Amino acid sequence: MTTMDNLPEVVSADEWLAARRELLTKEKAVTKARDEVNAERRRLPMVRITKPYKFEGPDGPVGLLDLFDGRDQLVVHHFMFAPEWDEACSSCSSAADEIGNLRQLYVRNTSLVAVSRAPHEKLAAFKQRLGWTFPWYSSFGSDFNYDFHATLDDRVAPVLLHFRTQEELATQKGTPWSGGPWTAEMNGDELPGISTFLRVDDEVFHTYSTFGRGLEDFHNCDRYLDLTVLGRQEAWEEPKGRAEPLGLHVGGPAMRVPDQY
Repeated sequence: MTTMDNLPEVVSADEWLAARRELLTKEKAVTKARDEVNAERRRLPMVRITKPYKFEGPDGPVGLLDLFDGRDQLVVHHFMFAPEWDEACSSCSSAADEIGNLRQLYVRNTSLVAVSRAPHEKLAAFKQRLGWTFPWYSSFGSDFNYDFHATLDDRVAPVLLHFRTQEELATQKGTPWSGGPWTAEMNGDELPGISTFLRVDDEVFHTYSTFGRGLEDFHNCDRYLDLTVLGRQEAWEEPKGRAEPLGLHVGGPAMRVPDQY
């Protein structure tokens, strides 16, 4: 049984309603702020893609334009699965496990795919093992992951970690996992991310990318857990001491590939 302490006060229905209305005011402010941020995101400039990226899918080699599958927009999950790994990243697998039927994206002229550096044969086997149905392509042998900062290697492309250059990492907050500068032994590190693209006729434009906590809405059912009393059951959450931290956060010690729980 989950350890629970410091639980909410038990009150009457009328007292609960008053408290709920007070919180609702704050929730509406967050909703308004989110709408404003989303509008600013849509106003971002975009970058024309000119490099002829190649991917491998179930039907053989394809280009970036093919990933749109005839639709106007494309969402790419940068899925951590390096060529030498035997299985995919457990945190990325957690996000992938929440990708359901894509019909609601498709009717809004938007496609979604995952892209990883591992050869397609590995991706297909892992996809079948987990019972996933979303399209998953290999960028093996391509610069795609490096150019969009999902694989970091300064021998291939300049490092940009969470939008910080190597120089900024050395003088500002440093890497999230060490707090220090980028070092040569980190070359080849994989990062999860999401990038979006727009198709205009036969031209493709990069419109947005996000990493780090920008991905948390797509992980671990966090959107649902944030509505509950126990929350995500992570050590940083308030109020403290309510539930035992499970270690199931992104990169956490108890995180597993979904079929290993």
